[in-house]
Amino acid sequence: MKCNLEYYFTAGDVEDDSRTGKSTGDAQGKAQRKRLESDQTETSILQTLAEHKGQHLAAEDIFELMKDEYPEMGLATVYRTLQLLYEIQLIDRIHFNDGCIRYEIGHIFDGDSKHSHHHLICRTCGRVMPFEDDFLEDLEAQIEADTGFHVLDHELKFYGQCKECAEASMRKENT
Repeated sequence: MKCNLEYYFTAGDVEDDSRTGKSTGDAQGKAQRKRLESDQTETSILQTLAEHKGQHLAAEDIFELMKDEYPEMGLATVYRTLQLLYEIQLIDRIHFNDGCIRYEIGHIFDGDSKHSHHHLICRTCGRVMPFEDDFLEDLEAQIEADTGFHVLDHELKFYGQCKECAEASMRKENT
């Protein structure tokens, strides 16, 4: 999935310093080049997440997917960029209680105002399946009516057995 990320990241222009009449290209230029490099990092990580939508990638997975095309990018840069993208709500962070933080393109980035993307997690094989529905809107409205607390977002995970593992388990019991 290719997405137009120019809307989110643009580089500033180099201006003339009115006090000296000189271009501010030295210090500002370095800062702008650094910011542009950062913008390119953010854009490339967003692009990678968009291209692997629904795969729930760890920082290490993203790094592995990008290292050939961006050999100068280190794992620490990926971690810092993921934190920034999470803070500005362009990506979502998911914990599946397996000791690993995973990321996916954010619901706000996709144009959704509410989060209706949840997860079904198989305890047997570890498979994670997205579930696109939200039965909690009425509950959120009730919480706000009862307490005055406005729910901005929520995370819902169902743990169980996927169809394949349940069928395999049934076959094993019947033998």
